[in-house]
Amino acid sequence: MGILMNFRSSIIREIQYTMESHGMSVDKRHLTLVADLMTCRGEVLGITRHGLAKMKESVLMLASFERTADHLFEAAYHGQKDSISGVSESIIMGRPTTLGTGSMQILEKTAPHQPFQERPLIFESALLRCNG
Repeated sequence: MGILMNFRSSIIREIQYTMESHGMSVDKRHLTLVADLMTCRGEVLGITRHGLAKMKESVLMLASFERTADHLFEAAYHGQKDSISGVSESIIMGRPTTLGTGSMQILEKTAPHQPFQERPLIFESALLRCNG
């Protein structure tokens, strides 16, 4: 675990150095998230198509990064299914993510369902008919 912590710290330092040398400042929390993502599997994985393929099996997540048509074609050919549980997949499908504020569901108590009561149409009313 100690070696990964060293890699994680090195990743944070190197990204921060690279960004600052190009005149950009990035909040350290963002860099920490990237470093955590790169080391969470017990090895250092790059934020590349090969690294992402090792991180997650989601077809839509892979298609959102690079080679979209290739990933979708391969998934369709092999009959792969996607659970649509991550942020990238949810954005592609236009669904709320199940993270942060999207992780809660609010239930509202409603009145019991009233049966549908048929009413006469307004134009069928005797008051509106023209007798001519």
